[in-house]
Amino acid sequence: MSQTMTASKVKLDRKWQLFIDGKFEDGASERTLYNPANGEPLCKVAEASAAQVEKAIKAARKAFDRGPWPRLTAQDRAAFLNKIADKIDENARELAQLETLNGGKPYREAKYDIADAAGCFRYYAGLVTKPTGQTVDVGAPSVTQIVREPIGVCGQIIPWNFPFLMAAWKLAPALAAGNTCVLKPSEYTPLTAVKLAEILAELELPEGVVNIVLGDGPTAGHPLAESHLVDKVAFTGSVRTGKLVAQAALGNLKKVTLELGGKSPMVVFSDVDLDMAVDHALFAIFCNSGQVCSAGSRFIVQDEIYDQFVKKFVERAKKITVGPGMERSTEMGPLVSEQQMKRVLEYIAIGQKEGAKLETGGEQLSGEQYGKGYYVSPTIFTGVKPKMRIVQEEIFGPVAVVQKFKTEEEALELANDSPYGLAGAVYTNDVTRAYRVIKGIKAGITWINVYHNTYTECPWGGYKQSGWGRELGTYGLEAYTEVKQINLNLDPQLIGWFENK
Repeated sequence: MSQTMTASKVKLDRKWQLFIDGKFEDGASERTLYNPANGEPLCKVAEASAAQVEKAIKAARKAFDRGPWPRLTAQDRAAFLNKIADKIDENARELAQLETLNGGKPYREAKYDIADAAGCFRYYAGLVTKPTGQTVDVGAPSVTQIVREPIGVCGQIIPWNFPFLMAAWKLAPALAAGNTCVLKPSEYTPLTAVKLAEILAELELPEGVVNIVLGDGPTAGHPLAESHLVDKVAFTGSVRTGKLVAQAALGNLKKVTLELGGKSPMVVFSDVDLDMAVDHALFAIFCNSGQVCSAGSRFIVQDEIYDQFVKKFVERAKKITVGPGMERSTEMGPLVSEQQMKRVLEYIAIGQKEGAKLETGGEQLSGEQYGKGYYVSPTIFTGVKPKMRIVQEEIFGPVAVVQKFKTEEEALELANDSPYGLAGAVYTNDVTRAYRVIKGIKAGITWINVYHNTYTECPWGGYKQSGWGRELGTYGLEAYTEVKQINLNLDPQLIGWFENK
């Protein structure tokens, strides 16, 4: 399945428009997208003006305040979410191809993402129909209920590493709860979001319930975070941008969910099966070319097996097949953009200047099979010190650092020596030690003897500068609701607090 053969099955020479108030429209300008696999132009997409973003916000506001969606029963909203999931399944092949051509990830990875997105809509369709709220016995004749209601208009800003899946993570719980949304995909990877808009239009989602605006952060993203007509903003991306989103949201104290970066540790004890640990380490850092917020990018290995681990890790990394995502043989694709490739290469240069030892990789791949694509070879550093930038800062690329420890206490100290706290893993055959260490790691998503397992049913989010709040699971639905107390007096009487003179 070559790149050219598969690409011809997806129609790219068409209009990629904004979706506002149930209608498609051209943007104020256009952006040219480039295929990460070869650096060649892919297509042109519309980009919204600030006025068009405001139009989308007002459409969502009207749809929430006066439209039918928030007033539908949970069962009716659930039925619609299930229809969305069915349509995603029907269009899975096209969606996966678009995801690969636009973002660069291997097609086999994109297929999993699309299937997971359909599963996310089905999960929240099921969850929203389950019993919620509380009834409190406060003493007759009063009855008190605690209920959850939709927040309102939700601005949702998603990244380029899992474009379609992140759209599902944001939209599914928000819609299930009865909210209306304005979704802004990354300016680098908007194609599957537009395809999703077409699915919603085909299913006749009420006007204004979901609006999709394309464009960059300052023009299209900042208005969502700043607008007083928006009740909640959910953002996934870098810490720097997350802080800007939070600051902009202060104007009307809107609810904020931030899923930010990570520099996640994988602690490997000497009693573990070495080949298994190395195999999992490769998946932890080189899956999706390291462009994963929860990527295992710091490998903290016990001194007794350190040299063996490094040797096997380097040997296996050198054998990874890097190439275009549409090629069957490809195990690791390009980075999403030339900008991201330059960022990763800059960090590799920084690591070398800091004195770390480059064991393998560290270069842009070139040659006929790569064209002008944005490829960086799988890279491994050893001889690193805790305060080096390549140890402390999120690189978001196929770059691993390997550290050595002697004692359990030292391993935990190294694991927690980070401003981030998104994810972490422990590899050991000692189950008691495994639980002791995993509880000591300050992170929101953790694994024992496995890495990257993600479940829609479980909360996703981190400690420290890895963000605010949680997505997915019951927590993800609750994050799109307000809690209301309702007190009912079944036998109204005079209070008599003040004397009737």
